[in-house]
Amino acid sequence: MLPTSVDPVDRAVLDPLPIPSRFEPSPPLHPAAEGVTVVRHESWLTVSGRWYSLSFPADESSVNRSPYGVLLSEDGNNWTDLNLLASVHRLDGVDETYGLSAPVVTDEGGVVTVAVAQRSTVWESRETRVRCTRETVEVSVVVRGDGALDDVVLLGGSATLRSGACGAFRSAIGFRSVFVPVPTEPVAFVRPARASAALGVVGDAEPGRLNGIFSPPPLVFGWGRRDAAGATDLPGGDWLGLSVRAAVEDLTFTTVRYEPLDAGYWLRFSYEGHTRVAGEWTSPVLVLRPSRDALGVIEDHRADLVAHGFASAVADAAAAADWWEEPMFCGWGAQCARSAHELHGTANPSEPTEPETALEESFVVLMAPQLARESAYEEFLATLEQSGLVPGTIVIDDRWQAQYGTATPDLEHWPDLKGWIADRHARGQKVLLWWKAWDPSGLPADECVLDAGGRPLSADPANPKYLAHLERIVAELLSPEGLDADGFKVDFTQRAPSGRSLRPAPGVWGIAALHTLLRTLRSAAKAVKPDALVVTHAVHPSFGDVGDMVRLNDVLKNDAAGHPVPVADQVTLRNEIARRALPGHVIDTDQWPMPNRAEWLSYVDVQHRLGVPALYYAESIDRSGEPIGPEHLAVVAGTWREYRRALEQRRSSRS
Repeated sequence: MLPTSVDPVDRAVLDPLPIPSRFEPSPPLHPAAEGVTVVRHESWLTVSGRWYSLSFPADESSVNRSPYGVLLSEDGNNWTDLNLLASVHRLDGVDETYGLSAPVVTDEGGVVTVAVAQRSTVWESRETRVRCTRETVEVSVVVRGDGALDDVVLLGGSATLRSGACGAFRSAIGFRSVFVPVPTEPVAFVRPARASAALGVVGDAEPGRLNGIFSPPPLVFGWGRRDAAGATDLPGGDWLGLSVRAAVEDLTFTTVRYEPLDAGYWLRFSYEGHTRVAGEWTSPVLVLRPSRDALGVIEDHRADLVAHGFASAVADAAAAADWWEEPMFCGWGAQCARSAHELHGTANPSEPTEPETALEESFVVLMAPQLARESAYEEFLATLEQSGLVPGTIVIDDRWQAQYGTATPDLEHWPDLKGWIADRHARGQKVLLWWKAWDPSGLPADECVLDAGGRPLSADPANPKYLAHLERIVAELLSPEGLDADGFKVDFTQRAPSGRSLRPAPGVWGIAALHTLLRTLRSAAKAVKPDALVVTHAVHPSFGDVGDMVRLNDVLKNDAAGHPVPVADQVTLRNEIARRALPGHVIDTDQWPMPNRAEWLSYVDVQHRLGVPALYYAESIDRSGEPIGPEHLAVVAGTWREYRRALEQRRSSRS
């Protein structure tokens, strides 16, 4: 192991994985007192900042034999051996390395950059750059040439080394666990270092795709020294953040994946051929920075984006309208509960029925949109009002539209939606419309991303015709001359188009395309109604300017061992993630699906302290079939009263 000039931490406490160094003899650890220092040796060099020491092979022979930089923390423990390779694959060719140049070191104002040029099979040139500041280690790759980007791999890549070793090379895992700030199924916010993870805007409820519940989430992973004790446990000890720094318009990939294999890992960005390089291109920067705890890596990620002008320094939603914070009722859970009763042949939705089976859950979700009807919502709201529950905001959920893409009202479901909204306004209530992002239903093909067969797959934010159409739709839905609704609950942002064979208009793709879509929708809404409310589940700090409220989204079920994870625990941690990524934004606490009435009531008990209480149920619980009686709604009413008292106190203190 690398000898150190300081005593290592108690290994019985941290129990780090032993990772051998890549070259011998190992350099001593010399943390820099100020700035960054460089210590040169015969065949290696060591760059040190406040908390780290990073040692590289210094000559061409050594770097071709072992292209790694050994990263130690100030206590002498190994975090990782950073692989200096990269692969910037193109649609027309696989990018492999067949030779590396000796590292070139530059020092500009106390910031040291180590650049390693590599011979590429598809690019005129490729260079990995490791930029070392006092507080951060930053890794990026630069290529020159012309081609369409496919997958881009950092902290590893494909190569044939002069030693004869060839194939895939990865960085070394010197940490025990990885914090992934996005809900997944199974629920595992901190997972073993050898478990993969994805962050991005592609997903749904199918196996291996639930990681899109926050879309996009903060683009940061946390490395920890300890194992998690449970699905929502965030262990203490040292943490190192690995975050993605780039302007939002440069986030033209759909996902970034942490991909471990045995004792190694790399990061893979999926560009899918929709980003063109003509000349020079620089990848997003990977930023390594220590944090006081797991959630701190999100705060550091946000602070880094703010410092570089990639996120707002102030809370984008700080000037919230008072009505945004009023308790809300969303009809989706009640729709699902009635559908479950219909499936089981139980006529009275307030009577108990059989719990849903796993197969029935899918059928209930398919049936529930047929109950987004004026008559049903009138009954839901009347039931609530009898128990003293009068929501300030009502969300009409899936589906009030005849077609998702054009958002024309379904006249069978809502014969007079404009009149219904006017009636709710007369009662002092606001109405939000559920909005299904990306859906092309009813849109002209020339406003859509097309699949390989020419079929419209999704709306295309790269297409000016679609963006103009979207603005007209929003104006019709929110203007007094139209429906006069008050905003949108945006859903399905994780359904971003993804695929190499897809045919969009030239322009934005991936995460950047979603930002364009949401920016257009929100700007159009504000042009009609300055206090219009746009609710999203986009939790990335750079998305603070395209949403007013963050929803915590659907509740999941089990941990990796198949044990149920308490609803309140899941959503409380999601709330912590959202508040650190977008401080000042209003939080929609969500409430579906609930596994049973007891879990629902347990969540109700904490929900009003997390953010805006959102009630989804009125008559029964869909998953368990248990009825909801006046005594249960009285519990909800009590929490709403407590919430509103606290809300008035906050408003008084602000004024």
